[in-house]
Amino acid sequence: MRKFFKRFLIVVLIFLAAIAGGIYFSGRTYLFTALTYWFANVDDYTIFKNNTVTTGNPQEWPVSEAYNKAQLPDSLRQELEKWQSLGLVVIHKDSLLYEQYWKGYSDSSWSGSFSVAKSIVSILIGTAIQDGLIESVLDPVGKYLPEWNEGEKANVRIKDLLTMSSGTNWNESYKNPLSVTTEAYYGTDLEKTIGRLKMVDKPGTKFIYKSGDTQILGFILTKVTGKSLAALAAEKLWHPLGAQHPALWSIDKVGGHEKAYCCFNTNARDFARIGQLMLDSGVWNGQRIIPEQYYLESIRPSYIPDEEQLDCDYYGYQWWIYPKVAGVFYARGILGQFIIVIPQKDMVIVRLGEKMGDIYRYHTPELVQELVQWGMNL
Repeated sequence: MRKFFKRFLIVVLIFLAAIAGGIYFSGRTYLFTALTYWFANVDDYTIFKNNTVTTGNPQEWPVSEAYNKAQLPDSLRQELEKWQSLGLVVIHKDSLLYEQYWKGYSDSSWSGSFSVAKSIVSILIGTAIQDGLIESVLDPVGKYLPEWNEGEKANVRIKDLLTMSSGTNWNESYKNPLSVTTEAYYGTDLEKTIGRLKMVDKPGTKFIYKSGDTQILGFILTKVTGKSLAALAAEKLWHPLGAQHPALWSIDKVGGHEKAYCCFNTNARDFARIGQLMLDSGVWNGQRIIPEQYYLESIRPSYIPDEEQLDCDYYGYQWWIYPKVAGVFYARGILGQFIIVIPQKDMVIVRLGEKMGDIYRYHTPELVQELVQWGMNL
């Protein structure tokens, strides 16, 4: 029996060594990290290198006289707990109306936002237009990134990236360890990953959600500003918006690029500042952060045909739109991170959590719909 187990162990070790060697020689060394952690989590900033988004002069949220007097309906509370919520914040008429935390999280706890970062990048594109560093969303990408000046890539505009209609072959797969999304998340060379993209559709003709489109926007911002995305976010957002705590933006390697499509880490109260800025049409304390026209285009459906050949009425410039309640738009991350803006109620709702839920209607997660309904009734 002892000999059997010894031989079995040797076979297993040889098998594992063969796999490791195959990964190493294939150049897909990011798989070592991917296989170690397997699933993305809200605290992945602890396994990545990060750039810090610094604060300026912190501004506390005014506290409403009705603070935490509202009650969560039992059905909503059950859903929030079922999908492992970590934080819930409601800003109403510029004041903190409600907040609750779970699992030891607090108003200063970092949490990953995943694709909420895409909406932040959209705002930063707006700041670059406001500063005259980008002339127009109709500019070709190749005007700012020379490697996009050849072949079909020369026809891709900034607007095509913003509306997820670039036409590239990016494969938005979260479960396939060999997908480009996994490589971008766990890898250490975003430029190389993006550089391998090919054109498969005419730009601007098909909406297909692609994290790579946002990453290219991040490269454009770094090029035109000469700053890292974290430094730019500090200058244009965290300082003027009075964020109370520094944020972290995960990078591919030391001295490398921020993962523009994901990996902006902060707390619920400071995430709410992003929502308040958009609620106030891109203005904070009288200071215009992004152009009004760009703001309006950001939250307007693109109506570009999607993969089902239906006009996309649920996505603008890296912002999701809830088509069944006029005016409502939101940022969302894959594990149920939401910044929901409800203009009719002068309200922002932030929910952080570890799961999204598995029911969608109108391309909108059911939990978002329930939070909007609750907010409309407050």
